[in-house]
Amino acid sequence: MRRCRALRVLAPMLAVAIAGGCASVGDLTGAVAGVATGAVTGNPALAAGVAIGVSAAADAGAKYVFRNWQQAEQDSIAATIGAMPVEQQQRWEIRHPLPYANEHGWVRVVRVIRTPLAECREALFSVDDDARQQRAWFLTTACRQDAGWKWAAAEPAVPRWGNLQ
Repeated sequence: MRRCRALRVLAPMLAVAIAGGCASVGDLTGAVAGVATGAVTGNPALAAGVAIGVSAAADAGAKYVFRNWQQAEQDSIAATIGAMPVEQQQRWEIRHPLPYANEHGWVRVVRVIRTPLAECREALFSVDDDARQQRAWFLTTACRQDAGWKWAAAEPAVPRWGNLQ
């Protein structure tokens, strides 16, 4: 009987998580783990503790993966910027180990910035959305380092900053 009740609780949560996308992965896994623990042990305090712990671990893991993917995208664009002459346009793309969030677009170096401390290049780059047939353009800076060209544009760490970005 407990399994049927747990299944009735978990099915709507799964549907909500699928509709919510990646932002709800931690919440969903925490809820599933908490409900399962509560159904097995009958201890609501233990279930709540498991739910919170699993949710935090899943959120941290997802953020780590997406942060590494974003860095790989930025490194790909920066390497393309460093390898090309000014005012030419070239394609860039990134292929992740999992076939998710693979991006591509175009890069055009618009200016070289040479100082005694660093050589940098300012570039326009696009991210193409083939499904919608849209192309969004952005401006960034890449600088030469010992290990190659690296992304040099600072970005806000959290989206909740809103107008403060």
